[in-house]
Amino acid sequence: MKLDTFRLDELGTVARGRSRHRPRNASHLYGGPYPFIQTGDVKHSALYITSHSQTYNEAGLDQSKLWPRGTLCITIAANIAETAILGFDACFPDSVVGFNSDSKQSDVRFIKYKFDVFKKQYQAVSQGSTQDNLSLEKLFSFKLEVPDVNVQRRIGDILSAYDSLIENNRRRMELLEDAARQLYKEWFVRLRFPGREHTKIKNGVPKGWERKNLGDYAPLNYGKALKESNRVEGDFPVFGSSGEVGSHNEALVKGSGIIVGRKGNVGSVFWCDKPFWPIDTTYYIAPETCDLFLYHALQHLPFQNSDGAVPGLNRPYAHALKLLVPSKQILTSFLETTAPMFRQANTLKAMNEKLTVARDILLPRLMSGEIEV
Repeated sequence: MKLDTFRLDELGTVARGRSRHRPRNASHLYGGPYPFIQTGDVKHSALYITSHSQTYNEAGLDQSKLWPRGTLCITIAANIAETAILGFDACFPDSVVGFNSDSKQSDVRFIKYKFDVFKKQYQAVSQGSTQDNLSLEKLFSFKLEVPDVNVQRRIGDILSAYDSLIENNRRRMELLEDAARQLYKEWFVRLRFPGREHTKIKNGVPKGWERKNLGDYAPLNYGKALKESNRVEGDFPVFGSSGEVGSHNEALVKGSGIIVGRKGNVGSVFWCDKPFWPIDTTYYIAPETCDLFLYHALQHLPFQNSDGAVPGLNRPYAHALKLLVPSKQILTSFLETTAPMFRQANTLKAMNEKLTVARDILLPRLMSGEIEV
């Protein structure tokens, strides 16, 4: 495969995003029809950015710029060298660079995957004495070896097919998880459970149900410190209060379990369906106590910052929270109803893990020309 060398700005147009107003978080800029994307949105996206949490109004747009769908977003501050393609027109600040490909020179998907291959190199040149930053000068200092645009498109087609399957599976998982979440709310929050017409309810507690302290029903156990430098990549997920943060070759908890954020992201709740290591910013609930009812119930408890100046979840406070526990019959019915949803979601998750591995093996080989297309 013949490769030619170009700077990024020779393959399309490149410019920094715009957010001129100070302070940037001024409330009068927000709450309109124009999506506003930040570095975190790019980092947490796959091939395409398909959702957003903030919007600009007309005042926000006046001090920014609306970029077209298909723009490659490249983060140059905070989260360095993360990339994703806009799935809709959007604004973004100057911590994000926008790249619009010249259709005669480049395919935007190919350029995105090129950044994936060389992400660590971009991050390395961004390291500074005070704050990491990937300037346009540094960005343009990299020479990109690219094939003919038709070859770029074929490579983009191959790799994006994997990402499309991964994204489709992810959405299906979200639908399954939401179905289980809505069923929990219907039965245990709104109390519209099977047989409710013939069940007496006193003080919000149906007959045969109980209010129990969380500490009596499912005690919280402390996670254990495991510095990133001490982790050995392996088969067991490592969980912090923000979710899965890596892997290790050993598990602290020898079965599936529930993780609850203790420091940082207080009260966050995660489920892990295999042995795992919860670090010291979390609590975990022992496998023998865990089920999908408890997983959903914990998400409705009023966890709050209760540990002094540092945001944290105080264990005595958490243990004193009341949990509405249904009768054995209703609990069994809920678990039997949600189990197929859970199994299907796990199947899709495993499929995505395999697709990701396959894509990541192909990626450098396609980019280097080792595999001809």
